[in-house]
Amino acid sequence: MRVVIAEDNVLLASGLELLLNSQGFEVVAIAADAPGLLAAVESHRPDVTIVDVRLPPTFRDEGIRAAVQARHDHPGLPVLVLSQYVEQEYAGRLLADAGGGIGYLLKDRVSRVAEFTDALRRVAGGGTAMDPEVIAQLLAARGDPVDSLTAREREVLALMAEGHDNATIARRLVITDNAIHKHIGNVFLKLGLSAGDSGHRRVRAVLAYLRHHGGTTLSPTTSHPRP
Repeated sequence: MRVVIAEDNVLLASGLELLLNSQGFEVVAIAADAPGLLAAVESHRPDVTIVDVRLPPTFRDEGIRAAVQARHDHPGLPVLVLSQYVEQEYAGRLLADAGGGIGYLLKDRVSRVAEFTDALRRVAGGGTAMDPEVIAQLLAARGDPVDSLTAREREVLALMAEGHDNATIARRLVITDNAIHKHIGNVFLKLGLSAGDSGHRRVRAVLAYLRHHGGTTLSPTTSHPRP
């Protein structure tokens, strides 16, 4: 699996390259800024990209904007965004594209190698990988239907949005499969989403809900507010 990395921190970029190469990935290019990312994607057509939110020269949102531009130029390009902190505005912009192949992880997640590489493979396969902390803060920032969910239903929704299947959710929460089906049914009912969705379609339905209640579509040429 061929990977392009956009990260200006040389130590982190080198560490990612060594880690991924040891796990069976092939890092074909490392870019230190947004133009470098776009050029690398155009040249190598990678299976997945890893992009830091903040890149030179201003270290604001160059990375996320370059990721949006790359997906505009190459529809469906899988993008896994890394961020030092949960930045809700940027997460919302990324989630505005519900086409699949999207991930948003905090950088400390990289140290959990199996978790990180699993997320990267999931994104490369067209799925979704969201950091639990990102999901928790996005949900906390939303009002309306989410407020009607029970604490357990919120836990189930967060794990669904991370991309986990029913069996994994049941195992993590130490409850039965029947209980999971019931909770998921309640979540979809309260959020007005179809309970017939499954797998990544189900995740995209959750992300579509988050987008509808706060994610702002960001086109490659749209101006942006200061963070």
